[in-house]
Amino acid sequence: MSGRARLTLFALLATLLTAWSLVPLVESAGWLLQAALLLGVQSAVGAGARRVPLARSLTVAAQLLVSLLLLAFVFGGKAGSPGAGPVAYLVTDVGALFQQGVRDVGEYAIPAPLTDGIRLLLVSGVLLIGLLVDTLAVTVRTAAAAGLPLLALYSVAAGLSGGGEASWVSFLLAGCGYLMMLLAEGRDRLAQWGRVFGAGPRERGPSSSGLSATGAHATAPVRTGRRIGVVALGLALVVPAALPALGGGMLGGQGDGEGGSGVGGTISAVNPLVSLQSNLNAQDNRVVLKYRTDSPQQSEQYLRILALDEFNGVKWEASGRALADVPARLPTPPGLGDQIRGTATEVSTNVSAADGYTQRYLPMPYPATAVDIGGKWRFEPAGRTLVGDQLGKDRFQNVQGAQYRVRSLLLQPTAVQLQNAPEPNAAVRAEYTKLPDNLPSVVADTARKVTQGAKDDYTRAVKLQDFFAVNGGFRYDTKTDSGTGPDAVARFLADKEGFCVHFAFSMAAMSRSLGIPARVAVGFTPGEKQSDGTVNVSMRDAHAWPELYFEGVGWTRFEPTPRAGISVPGYTRPQAPAAQPSAPAPLPSQSGAVQPSAAPSQSEDCPPEQKKLGECGGPALTQDAASGGGGPSLTAVLGWTAAALAVVGVPLLPLLWRTRVRKRRLAAGEVTPAWLELGDAAWDVGIAPDEALSPRRAATRVVELGRLEADAAAAVHRITAALERTLYAPAGTEVSYPELAEDVLAARAGLLAAVSRGRRLRALLLPRSAVRVSWAVSARWSGVASVVSARLAAVRLRLRLPLRGRG
Repeated sequence: MSGRARLTLFALLATLLTAWSLVPLVESAGWLLQAALLLGVQSAVGAGARRVPLARSLTVAAQLLVSLLLLAFVFGGKAGSPGAGPVAYLVTDVGALFQQGVRDVGEYAIPAPLTDGIRLLLVSGVLLIGLLVDTLAVTVRTAAAAGLPLLALYSVAAGLSGGGEASWVSFLLAGCGYLMMLLAEGRDRLAQWGRVFGAGPRERGPSSSGLSATGAHATAPVRTGRRIGVVALGLALVVPAALPALGGGMLGGQGDGEGGSGVGGTISAVNPLVSLQSNLNAQDNRVVLKYRTDSPQQSEQYLRILALDEFNGVKWEASGRALADVPARLPTPPGLGDQIRGTATEVSTNVSAADGYTQRYLPMPYPATAVDIGGKWRFEPAGRTLVGDQLGKDRFQNVQGAQYRVRSLLLQPTAVQLQNAPEPNAAVRAEYTKLPDNLPSVVADTARKVTQGAKDDYTRAVKLQDFFAVNGGFRYDTKTDSGTGPDAVARFLADKEGFCVHFAFSMAAMSRSLGIPARVAVGFTPGEKQSDGTVNVSMRDAHAWPELYFEGVGWTRFEPTPRAGISVPGYTRPQAPAAQPSAPAPLPSQSGAVQPSAAPSQSEDCPPEQKKLGECGGPALTQDAASGGGGPSLTAVLGWTAAALAVVGVPLLPLLWRTRVRKRRLAAGEVTPAWLELGDAAWDVGIAPDEALSPRRAATRVVELGRLEADAAAAVHRITAALERTLYAPAGTEVSYPELAEDVLAARAGLLAAVSRGRRLRALLLPRSAVRVSWAVSARWSGVASVVSARLAAVRLRLRLPLRGRG
């Protein structure tokens, strides 16, 4: 293997070893093999271009072009873009998939699922880094500078993954790859100078050459480079581990983790709403929880994770509260009176969490009265949540793979009871009506305007819910930016589009402005019931809703989000229970956004509440009618026809070229082109030409290796005799004969008949003699380069000549 080929191989290896640091970012490492294959093709193209040789810029351009074509063919058609034709399939579709990958990166938490968009980003990123490394290390011959793109790749991966136990392994692999590339370049440079210089031999043999019997023991610079590299890697790995103060260095460190230094002392102020929007927009919609319950109202049993009770002017979050051990029987929920407690039913729910669900807070129906679960958990009384305790340094108990049983109360307050609820406790009102001083006045003004005429907190709460869900003109959209800060609520009230976070935040803030204690709960809607009685809760069932406090009832759920399939509590419809926006029977939609029905509405008179919730058919039918029918367009037909012709025609190009060349050679009736065609026909079936042989020896070789029959062998000898007359006969001698072309075709037919079917197809479709095309292009390129170089040299010579007769 040549030095440059070895350097190409080590540059590829260095890129792949550094790309290993990207593996923790996604759930599957299957993309790395795909990236390795494409990177191998890219490096092979570069090696071939440098061997031709091509100019450096043309080498890089060829690698870039091949890489883009590979990405287009591998990922084309995966995004399902609405365009038609090969351009849309290979270009527009890949562009749409790239944009989808960017959105997926912003939506998913690490480790993210390996969607097609994320796979495209990873593979194309590795190909780009590999192209930069190959260009710098091999094409430009500055391997040291090739460490910059490798460092950039490692830094991005380490920054996104946040370090971890495998970070030192990724660093070790990346460092070893870079050092091997440097050593390969150093060895290649030293080889260009001849023998390696070093110290004298350690022991001398009997000869006077100064070499031992086993050869020289020179301390080569390559060996010294290996030692320096090993020492440098050792220091980089060992020193941060030995000095805790350096824990935050290159290999990552462990800073102040969640929960502080105390062992489960207080609940940290976390905000799960960033992942909530990602779950709503998830592509794979994985099932995270399964449960079975004996509740008679399963369609209204939300699984609550935690409550966000503090709005600090920037975001809603859970305030830090003291934790306690989990009691066998949880205390009575705050605010729940004996009257409502006496009519409540205690239900049991058995929950099983998926292995990939690592939430630290335990999803439970509200209000839970008892929890049976293994592991180390702590109880937060105000929010009635269970949070995983600390298991070790930066390790906490979570719900991953857990199976647990929750007993909870099914509360059934009536509208009259809520309407007649007494004033809330002064401490509760003071804590849960706090608002930031910089909250825009439009929030309170809108709340007062919407609830104008209401005489009690319950009626105000129902009017706020109807304002968002029914008559306020709001639209559900999971793609809207959730935003932060007090201005986010004002923007939402103006734009009137968003998802559950916007509706829950806004109603909670507006309720607090009216003096109603409020907070935001985060968890899951009831899920989808299966045929065996179990219920599946998927990522898109993630939800946020406001909880308002009523004395005697406690924290009560309201549902302002106009999302199809969400159950609106029956106690929020005191006057017309039959006109509820959503009956208890429908289960939560598996889609994050409102999906209009494709069937026409069964009734021309659709209630406005159901129209707001997207439960009336009709719009989708119009869209389908507009977009359907008509058949493919002329542009699409022409595009796919051109693509089909290209797919069929490109593999046939060598066959068409050989046929054209054969006709041109034989049409002239001259001996030399006929002899050249005979040699190429033998070359196509595997008999390589040998220019050192005489015509007669070459003909004998073709007859023997080609295993020709008598007629074909006689045709070869007649062509050879004609060539000898051309070379050695006196001038004016007739050298050609009328049957020359027929003899060439007969000899070619004999050569094809003597080989197997596979070799015959190979000779026809991929003839070896087609390499003459690349030879001709290379010769043409060399000629053009020589002419350009000569003219440039002449110009430089003129510029250097002294100008006489001036000055």
